[in-house]
Amino acid sequence: MTKPISELLDAAARRAVPVVRGITEDQLADPTPCAEYDVRTLTDHLIQVLINFQKLAAKQESDFGAEPHYMDGDWRSRFADEADALVAAWAAPGAEEGTTGRMGFPARTVANMALGDLTVHAWDLARATGQDFTPDPAVVEEIEPALAELAPMAHKGGVYGEPVEVGQDASAFDRVLGLTGRDPHWRP
Repeated sequence: MTKPISELLDAAARRAVPVVRGITEDQLADPTPCAEYDVRTLTDHLIQVLINFQKLAAKQESDFGAEPHYMDGDWRSRFADEADALVAAWAAPGAEEGTTGRMGFPARTVANMALGDLTVHAWDLARATGQDFTPDPAVVEEIEPALAELAPMAHKGGVYGEPVEVGQDASAFDRVLGLTGRDPHWRP
């Protein structure tokens, strides 16, 4: 049986929040596996992602093109609060039904984009800051086929980097990382 997306988002958030809380101020300018982002800008982007996907759960318009500015004040708690709000938004009645967003994707597809971003970017931040990160197995089971289906469009639109070959014996999560343009062995 397919798990409700809110349960999967909760599992992903429980793995991501400690990573964000573990980022120190002196690491904010460090590079990440996302070449265009340092730790600060990736964390800022991820908070924006959480906020925008809350809106999409409620079938509202989102703006991923706006420049994020969420790193003032207690951004670690802000991240945790927005992650909780994301889970609640996708647990609301009707959130997984119908379509949402400008492109009119099925709501579950959009939710899987949020799940993928939360999980992959948590890995990015963990890797960049020397923290351990192991995604929830049920989350990986959900996002691997979902992101593979979205990959051609994501590569064409520049959302994912060029795929990284990971080998046939790679773990499911390493395949996700490679699909999204990340080298699973990346180190700062």
